Amino acid sequence: MNKIELIQALKDSNHLSKSEAERIVALFFDKMADALVQGDRVEIRGLCSFFVKKYGTYTGRNPKTGEKVKIKPKKLPFFKVGKELNDRVDR
Repeated sequence: MNKIELIQALKDSNHLSKSEAERIVALFFDKMADALVQGDRVEIRGLCSFFVKKYGTYTGRNPKTGEKVKIKPKKLPFFKVGKELNDRVDR
């Protein structure tokens, strides 16, 4: 399911206009992204959680030349599946 299909499902199941459904989906994802930017964890019980991992500076290697390269600190978003969803998928 992609974002457009999610909007359509929300529209159909709740008798909303397409623009109302789009605003709801946009609000949901914008608030999730804002929370992650602030370093907060987003948890949807039974489904999943999103969080940000911080990585310090480390030495990597250029795969083309083999030369050592210093990698700057960075933050990356991560997804972790919830137990209930995992159980549903792994039936």
